[in-house]
Amino acid sequence: MSDQQSGDRMGLSGRIAKAFLTTEITPLLALVGLLLGIFAVMITPREEEPQINVTFANVFIPFPGASAKEVESLVTTPAEQIVSEIKGVEHVYSVSSPGMSTLTVRFEIGENRTDAIVRLYNAFYAKGAWVPPNSGVGQVLIKPKGIDDVPIVTGTLWSRDGSVTNAELMSIARTLQTELQRVPGTREISIVGGEDRVVKVQFDAQKLSSYGLSLNDLRGALGVANTSYAAGSLLENQQEVLVQAGQFLTNPSEVADLVVSVVNGAPVFLRDVASISYGEDTPSQYVLHGVGPASDLDIRGRYPAITLAVAKKEGENAVDVASNVIERFEQLRGIYFPDGVDATVTRDYGATAEDKAQTLIKKLIFATLSVIVLVVFALGRRESIVVGAAVIVTLAMTLFASWAWGFTLNRVSLFALIFSIGILVDDAIVVVENIHRHLMLGKMSLREAIPVAVDEVGSPTILATFTVIAALLPMAFVTGLMGPYMSPIPINASTGMLISLAVAFIFTPWLYRRLFENVHHDHAPAEDSGNGRFYGFFKAIMTPFLRKKDGRMARVLLLVTILVLITGSVGLAVYQKVVLKMLPFDNKSEFQVVVDMPEGTALETTQIVLQALADKIDTVPEVTHYQLYAGTAAPINFNGLVRQYYLRSQPHMGDIQVNLLDKSLRDRKSHEIALATRDLLAPVAKQYGANVKVVEVPPGPPVMSPLVAEVYGLDYDKQVEVARSVRQAFEQVDDIVDVDDTIEAPQTKLNIVVDRARAAYFGVDQATITSAINTAMNGENVSYLHDDHAKVAIPVRLELPGSEKNRIEAITSLKVRSQSDALVPLSEVVQVVKTTRDQSIYHKDMLPVVYVMSDAAGHLDSPLYSLAEVYMALEQTPIDGQILDQYLNSQPENPYRWSLKWDGELQVTLDTFRDMGIAYSVGLVMIYLLVVGMFKSYSVPLIIMAPIPLTIIGIMPGHALLGQQFTAPSMIGMIALAGIIVRNSILLVDFIQQEVREGKNLQEATINAAAVRALPIMLTAVAAMMGGFFIIDDPIFGGLAVSLIFGLLVSTVLTLLVIPVVYYAYQYKKHA
Repeated sequence: MSDQQSGDRMGLSGRIAKAFLTTEITPLLALVGLLLGIFAVMITPREEEPQINVTFANVFIPFPGASAKEVESLVTTPAEQIVSEIKGVEHVYSVSSPGMSTLTVRFEIGENRTDAIVRLYNAFYAKGAWVPPNSGVGQVLIKPKGIDDVPIVTGTLWSRDGSVTNAELMSIARTLQTELQRVPGTREISIVGGEDRVVKVQFDAQKLSSYGLSLNDLRGALGVANTSYAAGSLLENQQEVLVQAGQFLTNPSEVADLVVSVVNGAPVFLRDVASISYGEDTPSQYVLHGVGPASDLDIRGRYPAITLAVAKKEGENAVDVASNVIERFEQLRGIYFPDGVDATVTRDYGATAEDKAQTLIKKLIFATLSVIVLVVFALGRRESIVVGAAVIVTLAMTLFASWAWGFTLNRVSLFALIFSIGILVDDAIVVVENIHRHLMLGKMSLREAIPVAVDEVGSPTILATFTVIAALLPMAFVTGLMGPYMSPIPINASTGMLISLAVAFIFTPWLYRRLFENVHHDHAPAEDSGNGRFYGFFKAIMTPFLRKKDGRMARVLLLVTILVLITGSVGLAVYQKVVLKMLPFDNKSEFQVVVDMPEGTALETTQIVLQALADKIDTVPEVTHYQLYAGTAAPINFNGLVRQYYLRSQPHMGDIQVNLLDKSLRDRKSHEIALATRDLLAPVAKQYGANVKVVEVPPGPPVMSPLVAEVYGLDYDKQVEVARSVRQAFEQVDDIVDVDDTIEAPQTKLNIVVDRARAAYFGVDQATITSAINTAMNGENVSYLHDDHAKVAIPVRLELPGSEKNRIEAITSLKVRSQSDALVPLSEVVQVVKTTRDQSIYHKDMLPVVYVMSDAAGHLDSPLYSLAEVYMALEQTPIDGQILDQYLNSQPENPYRWSLKWDGELQVTLDTFRDMGIAYSVGLVMIYLLVVGMFKSYSVPLIIMAPIPLTIIGIMPGHALLGQQFTAPSMIGMIALAGIIVRNSILLVDFIQQEVREGKNLQEATINAAAVRALPIMLTAVAAMMGGFFIIDDPIFGGLAVSLIFGLLVSTVLTLLVIPVVYYAYQYKKHA
């Protein structure tokens, strides 16, 4: 046969292989691919987790003095209506508290941050009259939030010997803040803890009265005495001389020496009627640094501290930015840190990202080497070089494609590559093995055999590649947070498959020719000759199923056995031998303890409770250090961003950030430590009446809480009571922990009511009264010192002494000046009424809601099962005379009946598995259409797809055997297996049809197909399994590895038997 004739009969793959077989451009293309991969590794930003484009904003609208109901009606509801009109808004949450409306506007995943925030601003400011003028509603404040607001580095300043005051620590922190901002790539640098300096002017009410002075007199004196202007210039001796009029207050003594009045011809100085002090402001938060038992320091204890938190700019490499920040931090240590000041890096997400990247890159290299070694043993040394080179080029180009798609180098994108190793090598192995087989037959020269061999497997390889892509790619369209989190897997794997196909047809034949051109090939019997190594085995195994008389009974028995195995495998999940969960816990080096005391608890009391909890944390051997935050939040992580922990700034709130030894240095996983810590803290929480939650870093996209019940109804007061009943149902389930709700504890409130008639009689207006009370209690910054060396403005604050602020009698004894210039005691015009603070009113998507939240920590360790127990309990327990309507995946149809919507991890789980199920179905349909297109039959594709259910026989028992939970990554592995297994079926059926066309009888062709295709099928299966072995120890992606390893092991073995037998059963009557 001439080359021309052979070329005319060849398909696309054979023609491509022939075209690139001897051309000089082929190695250059491979070299370009390698260089692109190196380029991608160098410039792709590295991060620990994928950067999910989560855009939301907090909208704060003050309405001073208004009740929660009035805030809800006049501010929150109109604002929600405005926000709901904005394109791209997914949810609107709100809290209407006395005097303040707070909205959280959450945009759909993937919305451009800048565009979304501009639309939000426009919505409010384009409707300037959405609240009536002079209604008392304040200016709208919008604060955008996103993933780049999460600090990647935190450093804590503390003093071990107490010689350095908090004010000095704050001064150092301010200096570091400025210096670190100069590091390229840094964004917001915030300071947590500490107070700035302030000049306190604490007036004596009696002395003011004795001199006939009021607060307005002090306010005015401080204001007018602190002014200076550039008054112009004058000419003197033909030179311009600048004139400055007045001078600023520059130190506390100047403030004290101010003359505020003249009485009987004598000046009255400010120091005569007030105590002037300069120093640290009254604490509104406390931060302590604790040295744990696993620390390498030689001390233990807790010390006053201040924490700096550094975030990075969008698109910056977290590893580089974090490294540069810490390097600069260490440089500044020797410049700005006095003796006695210690600094501890308490978070370094750059280091964890680099460690994860390096570990996974090593695993990627070892997985590639293991596949090459596999080919060495199966085909030979030179063949392994060909396969190895093809894999390396494919991986390099896939890395470049990943960068081009906009992905970073993170744990998910790298796991995608490791997971893909076995799939990416398939095309090269099939091509190399078939070239090898043709050369062993000895019928053609090397240059003739290569295009023919490539062409023989080309069509099924192309089809098989696209079936794998058809199974994987639909997963890229999963919605919610899980979509972009997992998207590198389907997109990178699918892109890699296309690249591997091109490499297999272009580069692999060229390299095979180069390596084998001068090599003599020993001829070996073909597998279908009767002397092959697999032929005898498959003939013995398959003959009973291919006999004309009793073969039918054997085939029926095989089918029944398979159905029993599938049913038993599914039963493992039904009977909880395999636990279903969204994502397993990761093994992190940190967790958080979130503390909520009853509303109204003093800051100092919260600090005492945190100290008591820290005493227990101090006994956990793996703890290196921890930070206590009272009245403020610890620097947020991604979980804290979504849960809005940054808004936790009330005196009754506290956090403990716990840092652990590196996972390589401890035996227990972080989840085990967190569970043990929760048990240690429970008695302390009960003793102090605190709500204490141990919050772990979630393994994937975070939610408000693992278990969330949203209670809806018509009357908010009754909603609260219904929510209390729901909480009781939560607390009765053993595996439910950390139960909480949004119901606030009653807090005493004193209303100072102005008697307007008496006030008018005395000539005092209400604004003067309320202003005086506000100044006395909260303090008023009436002026500022001008200090050239100050990092922040130093306020001059007018207020009552601290001891007097806590006495309502001292406040009502204050005197204000009337219109007739007389001093009138507040007690003459006000009354004090004791009441209770209004309950805050929560909304979700414009409906009033009360939340009940919890976590699950039991023998199953999955919220789904705990939710099921609560669900059943509520179904059997009437609340307020009715059974609650419960909704799992949709909002209540009638929100004005008592109803409950389940949210949290359940919602993410249902959405993710629903979308994955849809993706799986779409993939199966696409696979079917592709196979129909190749085989020109509607029934043959059903046979080819028959092994897909066989994967479950390996997947579920594999999870049960290893004690692995069936998670979203497990599902990804299961979906990928659909494409891989169909690939094997295509190779088998295509070969049977080729053999029949060449004149073989059906029975012989069936046995030959299994014998000839066994080696490439087993090679590709083992290659994919070897990729799985390198990720099976990962806490999150271990389930994917289990699905791959056990699913491939069982389904590959069964496919080699089942597909030929089923195809024979379908065709044997036609060939009888």
